[in-house]
Amino acid sequence: FHRCLVACAYTSLQHSVNGTSTLILHPSFSYLSPLLQDDNWGETTTAVTGTSELSISQEEVVGLGKELQDRTQSFRRYLPLAVGVCMGLLVVATPLVFLLLPAVLWPDRLQACGAACEGLFLSISFKLLILLVAIWALFLRAGRASLTRVCVYRAFLTTLTLLLTMSYWLFYGVRILDAQDEDYHGIVQFAVSLVDSQLFVHYLAVVLLELRHIQPCYSVCVIRSTDGETRHYNIGQLSIQKAALSILEFYYRDFPIHNPALLSASKHQAAKHLAGLKVYNVDAQPGNGNQSRAMVTAAGKRKETAHNELYYEEADYERRVRKRRARLVVAVEEAFTHVRRMKKEDEQATPSDIMDVREAALAIFPSMARALQKYLRTTRRQHCHSMESIQKHLAFCLINNMSPKAFLEAYLAPGPTLQYGAERWMADQWTLVSEASVTSGIKEGTEFLLRCLDFSLAVTVKKIPYIRVTEEYIDPKSHKFLLLLQSETSV
Repeated sequence: FHRCLVACAYTSLQHSVNGTSTLILHPSFSYLSPLLQDDNWGETTTAVTGTSELSISQEEVVGLGKELQDRTQSFRRYLPLAVGVCMGLLVVATPLVFLLLPAVLWPDRLQACGAACEGLFLSISFKLLILLVAIWALFLRAGRASLTRVCVYRAFLTTLTLLLTMSYWLFYGVRILDAQDEDYHGIVQFAVSLVDSQLFVHYLAVVLLELRHIQPCYSVCVIRSTDGETRHYNIGQLSIQKAALSILEFYYRDFPIHNPALLSASKHQAAKHLAGLKVYNVDAQPGNGNQSRAMVTAAGKRKETAHNELYYEEADYERRVRKRRARLVVAVEEAFTHVRRMKKEDEQATPSDIMDVREAALAIFPSMARALQKYLRTTRRQHCHSMESIQKHLAFCLINNMSPKAFLEAYLAPGPTLQYGAERWMADQWTLVSEASVTSGIKEGTEFLLRCLDFSLAVTVKKIPYIRVTEEYIDPKSHKFLLLLQSETSV
């Protein structure tokens, strides 16, 4: 029952807590897979559990809410694309309908169209082609993210386009259709004016959606709550939800991957050394006073020397990491010496010695697997790399003639989040928490929170100061010097 409540709660897309606006961007339970990944590459384990026919598993409970969530996610993802397609068809089809209706309804009464009218036909054809390509480039593209609030500028441009089209349709219906205007040259000019107006609206869309936020106006400080990793970025005039989207894109590119195993290990290690001894005198016998005072003294000394123990344990950990790293480097360099790209002079080699890239990667991987696994376990990053991903990266390095150092670079230091598989991205689990409305623009002092599974990103906005540069003229003739000679100087 509790699992059902949790699954239903995660299907909601918007809620409010104490007046704070909270936006949830595609929540899911996929974050459990990285934590449950088995790092024993060479072993297989089979578990058999007995369940009742009336019982329901955790996967089925998660599936109850995930099916509806997936449908909502697809709908929200392709809704802007569908609206863009409809608006594009309306914009392109309206001028053509303006030209075709008189020729269909009263063709005998229309005046002859001369060379000037035919030139307008050519003009409107090329303008419609340019407008169609421009609409495709700006609007007909899949969104990078799904936000729960509507973009204000897109809504304004859509409304403006609809008002413009409806105004032209009203004028066309009253002055041309009802009166059955016979001046076909004027009708063509009316259609050309509509296309010109649509081109200007598209120019306004480019300015508002693409050019307005290019100039940096604010500096944002992004701090990860667990390890204090900090980055600073310059952004333009954006709304809070658009700024959050830009910051998340920067996060996946610049921040090292979040490693909860490493953080929990260091927290446990520090808590163990900072914990003191608690003394309880249960029996309260009169002869135990000296023993109690001795235990209290020992507890005080332990607290005083806790930093020394922590220092030596961290030094021992760094020594073990360097040792594992040296063994890994030697093992990988030795493994790379056993494989070589076949050259033209090696065509006489026996077929049993010739392997493709996958077979070569599988052949040399066992000689480095143990050293690599021990190093990843020591650095607590074994859940970030699977055996399949390592073999794929090894085959990529062999195809492109990369050195052992280039192969090891992906494992010696934690890389950005996008370097790893999609199951590590946690792109469906971000929650935007802001006291201000997320559709309002950012300003000096704006603060909001981007919350993920077990950590969050605290964002603080500062305005870039106005910089005033003055000029000072220095006369070149003023660069003259005197040489002072003294008896005790070396000049």
